[in-house]
Amino acid sequence: MQVQEHEMFDEVQVVLDKLRPFLLRDGGDCELVDVEDGIVKLRLLGACGSCPSSTITLKAGIERALLEEVPGVVEVEQVF
Repeated sequence: MQVQEHEMFDEVQVVLDKLRPFLLRDGGDCELVDVEDGIVKLRLLGACGSCPSSTITLKAGIERALLEEVPGVVEVEQVF
């Protein structure tokens, strides 16, 4: 991981930590797997992993927050 990607990884983690209480409230969570070329790779855990609304949570919630708060993020992808 390059220095810039390492800094972005840390910034993404800070934003996820802000969002985590909302995920935990519904019985879910997420794990930051990697940041590569502006693409954030997340693993949805708990209730989020099997929830039919997980795509909406990922794209409309988490991705939107990361795009607004972390320069250089271009997309969020779910990994399994």
